[in-house]
Order: sequence, then structure tokens, then C-alpha cells
Amino acid sequence: MAGASRLIAQPSNKPVIRVRALNHMTLFVSDPKRSVEFYQGLFGMPVQARQGNSALLRIGPGPQYIALAAAGPNRKPGIDHFCMTVEGFDTVRELRILAEHGVARSEAAGALKTWTRMRGETLEFYLGDPDGIVVQLQDLRYCGGGGALGDMCLTAPEPSPHKGLISVRDLSHFTLNVSDAKRSRDFYQGLFGMRVQAYQGAMPVLAVGPGPQFLALGGGGANRAPAIAHACMTMEGFEPDKVLKLLADFGIKPRGEARGPAGPMVSYVSMRMEDRGGAKGGTPELYFTDPDGIVMQLQDVSYCGGSGHLGEVCPS
Repeated sequence: MAGASRLIAQPSNKPVIRVRALNHMTLFVSDPKRSVEFYQGLFGMPVQARQGNSALLRIGPGPQYIALAAAGPNRKPGIDHFCMTVEGFDTVRELRILAEHGVARSEAAGALKTWTRMRGETLEFYLGDPDGIVVQLQDLRYCGGGGALGDMCLTAPEPSPHKGLISVRDLSHFTLNVSDAKRSRDFYQGLFGMRVQAYQGAMPVLAVGPGPQFLALGGGGANRAPAIAHACMTMEGFEPDKVLKLLADFGIKPRGEARGPAGPMVSYVSMRMEDRGGAKGGTPELYFTDPDGIVMQLQDVSYCGGSGHLGEVCPS
């Protein structure tokens, strides 16, 4: 493992884009009204901005958020893209760095392509990774609102009509199913300068900024198309049994020992054992699915993808 760590961490002479934090995810859902009611009912999230018919639900104190948009007849519900922020974001500089890493400017989305769109006066910046998974890059202050930096959101967010059963604090990570794990690691580390924060078995998790936020890159396998497999949010006082009960009270039922893909509105706990970097006896990792079957994970605010009962032990 030490040899693998040295290999993965070898420096490049190319400049990098230093990402600082995870910012948001955009979900395409079959019924936006139903999904807004679901996430607000469960988490009590206020609306911090709107983009057309899409509601942006604030995570914790913000500016992190979940955006909910209509999937349309030809799009499968799921996590469309995720966003990371860059301090002092500069389009010209980022395009130059991307070009040095083989990411070409384009008018359309695609693998190893970068493109932009104007939302009012806000320029929004995207790129496709080697599998075409879409990553958005924005300024550190971006909240999905107006203004040149997208940092002008509602002064007083629209309160949720429900208090919520669970108070989430922040984004933790995104897990990506990729077709070639080494190629994707090389891409994300080379472009963004990400350090290895922990190992889950042979899979390194790559720190976003100073951590504990991260990206996990797993092999997709023959039956898994490259995609954003799930997103994780954090909460204070994480206790799996209590969280499962709260989810059950909300209509998200435990599925027990069932294996394979989960249907909508179910919850389950996976124990990550020592052979995958977990604690002795296992690190509990809790998942649930929303009304469209989109997979979400909940963990403690200290979670870094490492060992320890809460997954909070990562090398310094």
C-alpha cells in the first residue's frame, strides 16, 4: 500500500486547479414537487435560490445545496452532476490548465471536454471526466444565485414548511462508478492535485481541499455504467439505529439483508470491515433511497472515509 501511495502521489509538472470544497449536486427527478416535499420533510431544508422551475435546497448553513430539476421523458432520474469550488475562480486560467491536461474546449458535453453556459449574467463552467461524468467548477462563493459569480442568493431563504426529522450539516463525498479506476485517479489527482486521504481496501479516497470532504472512485464493473453512484451528507450525533428509526418514521423502510440495487424509499447499513479500511468490528455506513430510487448516504460530521467507528480516522 505504501508503494501504491507513492506511485499515486507522484507530482506532475503541469499546473493544477486547486479545488476547495464540494458545493452542490443536481438531481433530475420524475416529480420535482414530490422531491422537494421529500427532502424538506426529511431534512427541513430551506430554499436558498431558484433557477427557473428548479428549487435549490440549502444544506446546513450553505452555500452547499441540492438542486432538483425535472428529468423529462428521455432522461432517467439520478444525480446529473456535482460541483466543486475554486478560490479566485478565473475562467481563462482554468481553460488554460484544462487544455494542458488534454481537456478540450467544446460547444457540447463529453468526455475530456469543457464547456460553459450563461445563466443570466452568471457564467457556469463544466467539464467531462474520462468517462464523461460531469463536474462543475465555480467560485468559492457560488450559491446557485445571480450575479457574475452566482453568489447572490435570497437574503432570507424561503423556510421549509416542515421542521425536518434530521438536520444535515454539509456535503461529505461523492462516489463515482468509473470504467478505469487508475485512469480516473490519474485524471483527478493530476488536474486537481488531490491527495490520498484514506484507503478503502485498494481504493484510495481523494481529498477535496483540506478534507474531510472527498471523492471515491470505484470500478463500475460489467453491469455498472459510469455514473455518480451516490452522494453523502453529514449530520451531528450520527447513530445508525436512531437514524434508521427516523427514516422509518418518515416512510423509508429498512430492507434488511437484501442484496443488489435498492428500490425507492428503503434504507440499509453496510459494515465496512478492516479489509476495506474500516474499524475492527466494522464501520457502519448508512444509505437510503429517495422517491426515485436515487441513493444517498448519511454519516457523522467527522466522517472522512477512513477507519474508526465513525469513519473519522484518516492519516494526517
